[in-house]
Amino acid sequence: MSETKTVRSLLGTIVFDLDGVIYLGSSPIPGARSTIEILTRLGWTLLFATNDSEKTPETVASEFATRMDVAIDPSAIITSSMTTIWYLREHGLTSAYVVGSPRLQATLVAHGVAAADGEDLPRAVVVGLDRGITYEKIHRAARAIRSGAVFVATNTDATIPTSNGVAPGAGAIVAAIAEASAQKPVTCGKPSEAMLDVIRDKIEGPRVWMIGDRPETDIAFAKAAGWTSVLTLSGVTRRPSEVPPHLKPDHVIASVADLPGLLLNNGERTSLDEG
Repeated sequence: MSETKTVRSLLGTIVFDLDGVIYLGSSPIPGARSTIEILTRLGWTLLFATNDSEKTPETVASEFATRMDVAIDPSAIITSSMTTIWYLREHGLTSAYVVGSPRLQATLVAHGVAAADGEDLPRAVVVGLDRGITYEKIHRAARAIRSGAVFVATNTDATIPTSNGVAPGAGAIVAAIAEASAQKPVTCGKPSEAMLDVIRDKIEGPRVWMIGDRPETDIAFAKAAGWTSVLTLSGVTRRPSEVPPHLKPDHVIASVADLPGLLLNNGERTSLDEG
């Protein structure tokens, strides 16, 4: 076993949300790059889990390279589009009407999920963030669900953080289709079991920390999995008082730049020579 693998087995895994934690819109959060470099050098296994359905692991890795000059292996990145594909495969759903971005539809097709763009009844309706949402799309999706198609949401985030404040997220569209179809969706983003199943296979070491900016997804995800939860105030949540009591995190930090210090202050081993 290599020394790096040995260090990781003694430390554990840190799962990061992306938007609002590592970057905000197109701009990196100050200190995100140095935090990633420090924790990687010390031997933590780093994973990145996003509910963004417009992205694939490869596109996220490319963004890390161009925005922060940081090399991240795509295998360490889990997106809701990929967990949605995992769910569709697990349940034999081979075609879908997609309410989402062209990139989401292209990703599904590239992984063997046929696009149901005509009047044929799809096996599933997949809903993600669609910046071109129309009444007709909502109508078609609801009609297909009422006719028996499985309703699958890539995520149910009501809003997304941007450099200009919060904007409507996929959850706003999911809610409209749920009301129109009188059906609740299966969700494949955080804090779903589908996302947890995919991430669980990638975890190394005895401890897992989840770092996120959204209590109802990131913190709920950590609590359901039994992980240590850390809320950052750099994204959707700006004040700890906004967090419902049942979603109170284990720790609160201003931004991801404070994470190495938090780990050290909580007695987490940071090198083979410590402890």
